[in-house]
Amino acid sequence: MARVKGGLVILKEMINNLPPSERKIANYILNNPEESILLTALKLGEKSQTSSAAVIRLCKSLGFSGFQELKIRVAGDLQADDITEYRDIEPNESYKAIIDKVTSNTIQTLRETVDIMSEKNIKKAVSALSNAKSVIFIGVGASYIAAVDAEQKLLRINKNAHSFSDVHMAATSIANKGPEDVVVGISFSGNTQEVAKLMELAKHKKVKTISITKYGNSLVSNFSDIQLHTSAAKEATFRSGATSSRIAQLHLIDILLMCLASEEYDETIKHLDETREAVSFLRGNKN
Repeated sequence: MARVKGGLVILKEMINNLPPSERKIANYILNNPEESILLTALKLGEKSQTSSAAVIRLCKSLGFSGFQELKIRVAGDLQADDITEYRDIEPNESYKAIIDKVTSNTIQTLRETVDIMSEKNIKKAVSALSNAKSVIFIGVGASYIAAVDAEQKLLRINKNAHSFSDVHMAATSIANKGPEDVVVGISFSGNTQEVAKLMELAKHKKVKTISITKYGNSLVSNFSDIQLHTSAAKEATFRSGATSSRIAQLHLIDILLMCLASEEYDETIKHLDETREAVSFLRGNKN
């Protein structure tokens, strides 16, 4: 059985959005993870100078089923073979050091994204994409790169998919959609106003919505039926949505599409072969 992890990652990502009492508990756990997993909710409340009720509220704020899930996830983090921190680049660093840091940060982001990933929500998203009459991907800035990538992948397996960064074009397309369609809003912060408004429009049209954001409640995720998350822990100065975060979005989309391909294996292979032949024809490799 796979080890459940992600407790420390989620705490780091959510801590600045927590009420004061819950933030005190989160800080205590982050500073004393080994001790915290051995405590009861009552004892943790005493140690953090709060209460057991605040501990339970914290678990709810983090999206956990209860204190036991929080402890299991933190314990899983502590058992990890190598826990590394994000490293920012320095002025006039050697290229080798920069290569190592960027690679390390990206790997860490991918690991943390997997740790906080909800298999249940992945299944819901795959089912929605599989049954959708059409799929619209929305992203602004660097997130549009992920939207285009998702569109291209779905088109290759004969799904009716479109990506938009232009708000007016996206709104025009969503205006004619309904319950059989899906809109996927991609926003690293989750608070991109344009994406949030388009998701709100989709909800108004009763379109099924999926969000891809960093962990926690946000403008975009609040308008989504299915919430998917990427890691955003400990942002470094140069670690913006255009670097590790973009890779995490692409990784999540790859997981979605691979799961979809597995569910529709025979049809997927057929369409991939046909698209491959079409590209080969354009290159002049087919009579």
